[in-house]
Amino acid sequence: MKKLNLLATGFIVLSMTPLTIWADKKADANERAAKASTVLREIMSAPDQGIPQEFLDRAYCVAVFPTVIKGGFVFGGQYGRGLVSCRRDKGSWGAPAYFTIGGGSFGLQIGGQAVDLVLLFINDDGVSGLLKNKFEVGAGAAAAAGPVGRNATLSTDIQLNAKILSYSRSKGLFAGLELKGAVITQDKGTNKEVYGQEITAKEILVDAKARAPEGVLIFPQTLRQFSAQIAVKTNPAPKPTPKPNPDQKP
Repeated sequence: MKKLNLLATGFIVLSMTPLTIWADKKADANERAAKASTVLREIMSAPDQGIPQEFLDRAYCVAVFPTVIKGGFVFGGQYGRGLVSCRRDKGSWGAPAYFTIGGGSFGLQIGGQAVDLVLLFINDDGVSGLLKNKFEVGAGAAAAAGPVGRNATLSTDIQLNAKILSYSRSKGLFAGLELKGAVITQDKGTNKEVYGQEITAKEILVDAKARAPEGVLIFPQTLRQFSAQIAVKTNPAPKPTPKPNPDQKP
């Protein structure tokens, strides 16, 4: 009898385990969206020390990786999980896709200090890199430390060459970050759990084939709160071809 009870209990536990794991993953995805939204809200609530409105309004996509941590003492990789949302027509922000980030130089200090990372993808090339299964920031996708503050400016050369503007926040201090060697990878498992199907970042961010569940809507809604402008093209405009002068002799 005791064996039967043990078997029955074991069967119930095993049958519930997939549901529990699924629920935990959904809760984790919702928590990530909430934390990323909090990071954005706190940064933008201090405009004199936050992301300049001009550059946020230029961004095609915005990534937030809350609480990136260092894995070892002095040596060791950095790792963080976050999400990205891209613009839709008329300034709205679409459903977010989930990503992980690792490696690179995040300016972390000894002792595993945590850092919040914010990345602005400011042109088509930057977005194209993001849509790969895995890409390295700085290798084919030039990144620059983003300007900070209401009156911040960015030199024309950097503005035209950088595909990504990067920022970090640690212990309340927010600043532009020289981010090199960081590898951003699609979090396919979380995307599948959130949207209930195998789906790529391109299908979520560009093709708009997914609708954000209620639990993760807070992230695009927060972005819309602080930037409802249409992204401005940052690539240099082509020079107009001079019209021939009919009175000029060849």
